[in-house]
Amino acid sequence: MEAIDDVAAGMSPVEAAWIAVRDMLRRSLGARTFDGWLKPLGLDGFDDDSGVVTLAAPSDFMASWVATHFADQLRASWRAVLPHVTEVRVAARSESVRLASFGADTPSAIEPTVPVAVVEAAAPLAMIGTPLEARYTFDSFVVGKANEVAYNAARTLALGGPVTFNPLFLHGGTGLGKTHLMHAIGQDYLARHPDARVIYMSAEKFMFEFVSAMRAKDTLTFKARLRSADLLMIDDVQFIAGKDSTQEEFFHTMNEIISAGRRLIITADRSPQDLEGIESRILSRLGWGLVADVNPADFELRLNIIDKKLEGMTGATVPADVAMFLAKRISANVRELEGALNRVVAYATLLGRTIDMDFAQETLADLLRANQRRITIEEIQRRVSDHYRIRQTEMSSARRAREVARPRQVAMYLSKQLTPRSLPEIGRRFGGRDHTTVIHAVKQIEKLRAQDAELDADVRLLIRQLEG
Repeated sequence: MEAIDDVAAGMSPVEAAWIAVRDMLRRSLGARTFDGWLKPLGLDGFDDDSGVVTLAAPSDFMASWVATHFADQLRASWRAVLPHVTEVRVAARSESVRLASFGADTPSAIEPTVPVAVVEAAAPLAMIGTPLEARYTFDSFVVGKANEVAYNAARTLALGGPVTFNPLFLHGGTGLGKTHLMHAIGQDYLARHPDARVIYMSAEKFMFEFVSAMRAKDTLTFKARLRSADLLMIDDVQFIAGKDSTQEEFFHTMNEIISAGRRLIITADRSPQDLEGIESRILSRLGWGLVADVNPADFELRLNIIDKKLEGMTGATVPADVAMFLAKRISANVRELEGALNRVVAYATLLGRTIDMDFAQETLADLLRANQRRITIEEIQRRVSDHYRIRQTEMSSARRAREVARPRQVAMYLSKQLTPRSLPEIGRRFGGRDHTTVIHAVKQIEKLRAQDAELDADVRLLIRQLEG
């Protein structure tokens, strides 16, 4: 602790934050991954007005690799320490460029020290897709009621034996663990079948690779490599909505994988029937297998996640009341909860403070305020659709039947009451309706709540669920 304090004492807040970020990345990614790819990075600058952090890498190759494969981790770690960071850029450092000076007494770990040749030797073999994250394993995944079906299905697929479902379709909001499960499946499957060909990629990367292959007039190579996978995992399929040629190739790739008896795993932010802009034949294929949702973690699961995370934080002491406070107040998603815990521990380490309730509230003041108003229109639409047993797409449809129109009015009413969104914006989120339609819906539900006890009970229940 004294060594850290001595270092931080002569630094700017950004330089001190960089030390905390590096420490967080080492803990979350593991020493091997960190030392190979992120330890050589140096802090090149920070624009306080735009919130952009610039990091320097020893080579173009390394800068490109880090930006492609660690962008989310870098951004999340920086925001956990400095919430006003908006973007993290990685660029190659030329011989003439001098990184931000940290003073003669600054630990050498802050300055890049790994030669380019060493870094390039550690690079994985050429492959299509994205490397699997070593930290995302089944052992590090915390199971609860919100995700147990998805978890059990993932474990079954990873075994490699006969399965009664293919593909596996996982859906849920951002930061709930879908990507974690995919990486865990891939690593477990490879451990059991070392010679298997496992490919993981985002739908966005699938589209990029396919378009690049078309431009290079080499789609046959792309198809051959992708369709030869023993286990193919495509993340966030909603991003190919409206992309006709990409969907055409995606459909045929799905067919090839499934017909050959190989494993296919797809994720999205919503269920197949609620995906818009995706061809019906793709949705039909997705529905043939097992559709498993990954729901927001309840309080018990969030508390277990904190406990699991603390097991890997050597020397971090977080009192039980603080852990319970975090689990209760940071409820948006697991990723944000872990980021909050990381920030509290990092700040306590840098400042030499003891973690208690006052310190946690002070450190997370901005995040706590944000969580109080984090209810989204999409969340309201999903919750109301589930309650009234209608498809979420009906919230934006032109149908005016009572069984659809009334839930839509309830959702508009709740959007006005529980979010800071303007009337025109709410209208746009409900199929491009005019703000006067929203006003009418709000007044109508207010009137009916005073007359209809059943509707009033429905609204009260929905508010409790959304706020709870």
